[in-house]
Amino acid sequence: MERLKFALPKGRLLKPTRSVLESAGLGFDGYAEGSRHYCLVSSCFPHVTGKIFQEKDVPIQVAIGNYDLGVCGRQWVEEFLVRYPLGGLVRVRDFEYGRGSIFAAADARSSPGETSAIRHDNGVVRIVSEYPNLAESFALALRLRRFKVFPVWGAAEAYLPENSDVAVIWRESEDELAAQGLRPLRTLAGGGACLIANASSWARKDMGKLLEGLCRVPSPRDEAKTPGGTVSPEPVALRSENDKDLWMALPDGHQQSHVASFLARAGIATEEYGIKLGNNRPHIGVPGVKVKVVRPQDMPQQVANRNFDVAITGRDWLTDHLYRFPSSPVQEALDLGFGKVRIVAAISGETPVQTVAEVREWMRGEQRPYLRVASEYVNIADNFAREHHLSPYKIVPTWGATEAFIPEDADIVIENTETGRTLAEHNLRIIDTLATSSGCLIVNRNIMSSPDLKDKVLFLVQSLAKGLSA
Repeated sequence: MERLKFALPKGRLLKPTRSVLESAGLGFDGYAEGSRHYCLVSSCFPHVTGKIFQEKDVPIQVAIGNYDLGVCGRQWVEEFLVRYPLGGLVRVRDFEYGRGSIFAAADARSSPGETSAIRHDNGVVRIVSEYPNLAESFALALRLRRFKVFPVWGAAEAYLPENSDVAVIWRESEDELAAQGLRPLRTLAGGGACLIANASSWARKDMGKLLEGLCRVPSPRDEAKTPGGTVSPEPVALRSENDKDLWMALPDGHQQSHVASFLARAGIATEEYGIKLGNNRPHIGVPGVKVKVVRPQDMPQQVANRNFDVAITGRDWLTDHLYRFPSSPVQEALDLGFGKVRIVAAISGETPVQTVAEVREWMRGEQRPYLRVASEYVNIADNFAREHHLSPYKIVPTWGATEAFIPEDADIVIENTETGRTLAEHNLRIIDTLATSSGCLIVNRNIMSSPDLKDKVLFLVQSLAKGLSA
């Protein structure tokens, strides 16, 4: 039978998706939480293989034909189709789990509750979102005179109200918005998980037996949830030219525990930071410093734009930013030493290449039209390919789990690693080390011309430096 490839989601949709696949007689051994196996084979259909991706990668991989079928949230399908309406996706079936909506939301205290109030504002409307295509579509539908869309990796709600007027975000319900101090302006899209297919595969491949089970099996429903979320922060004033507080960004996600521990060693107290349901505006025990919690990937760009003055992020993300914007005003102020990793180039262990210098010869021998380089660090990856004269090449952006892309969907990955163990477990071999990275404090150097802010930066640096010797 003709081979079929399935793109499977990790994270929040993994458990219910696994239940659907097992009920449909299409179980994939190793498709489980915490599994380090990305490439899977169906236990009942040997011609069906699967690979685990970050949810937002699934529509792209299916649309370009790397995979025939996939499961992801409806919001990521809408985000793709609003930009590429003829992008080659077929929505086969909707499921009853993973349900929620994309909301355009504003701060409940200081922003208007009606979209008409935004429409008639003569100023620039700032919209922040990890769904930039839907955000732009929202602005155009309102016929906003002037607007800017700021793409972020997540935590868009943290940018309201000081750095953005509207956030386009996914939430399970309006109650969840209200729990975070947000007010819905408009619902842009809704739904749960869905089964999608590549349009070409849908037309020419025999998926009958496979889809019969998937379309027949009842979809699990979301468990009842009580409204909740982070504690609504205290009201804050909009930032102005006369606001001399120093704004600092702290990272969310897996870096939280490392940063919280470092701050504790430095003798800096934080409230509701480093815990799972912490406030995205925690209090920090440094006079004149206000804090927001955002994605570390977004920090260099946000510091460059002066949405923040300083931030704690990884040097890897600073390096990626500076490769794209070499004249950026963002610079490293202090190496904090934790979270040390290497940025490496790795290939499949089956590829007969030992060094980067051998890659071009391998490409010619394989008669490949171009080299596929996958990475979260798109600018570092682009610089790597150009520096080593690997043309022609294509950069494949990813949102994590990059090691899963080799060998089917990429030839080389640019990834961070602490010990190299995870790469070795996925049969990847390191052929070059591009850089080293650790946690660092970054700063917009332009603020050093402000005496009030300069003194606060120097005091913050001195305070953090205590954690290096603790």
